[in-house]
Amino acid sequence: MNVGVISDTHGLLRAEALAALQGCERIIHAGDIGNPEILDHLASIAPLYVVRGNNDLDAPWAENLADSLCFDLNGWQTLLVHDSADVPAVLDAGIKLVITGHSHKPRIEWRGERLYLNPGSAGHSRFAERPSAAIVLIGADGELECQFIKL
Repeated sequence: MNVGVISDTHGLLRAEALAALQGCERIIHAGDIGNPEILDHLASIAPLYVVRGNNDLDAPWAENLADSLCFDLNGWQTLLVHDSADVPAVLDAGIKLVITGHSHKPRIEWRGERLYLNPGSAGHSRFAERPSAAIVLIGADGELECQFIKL
């Protein structure tokens, strides 16, 4: 399974991001979307999991978006929240993948058997970080590999 992970678009969906996500079987947006048309574009590529970010809270179009989601990605129980501060201190033992955004800083960090992933910001450049997204590859054997895509 090939999963595209994007966050913090803040109303800007780069052509490079769209190109990088082509062929993904699922797409995850970790919040701070900025514009509902971004979700339409992403959903036209693949089924979409999305949470709203702090900058989406007052947007009428985002009022029905969840603050957190739990779902299965080819055997990997996944928690999706915008801000890592909203990840519970004690997670269900079944959660093996935690995806966040908010910081605009890309991160892949294994903590024991659990992977924490932040794809960085795919929107406007901030904090001296180059815009980025991530691809998660889950093999038939359940092996997971992540890679960043610089935009």
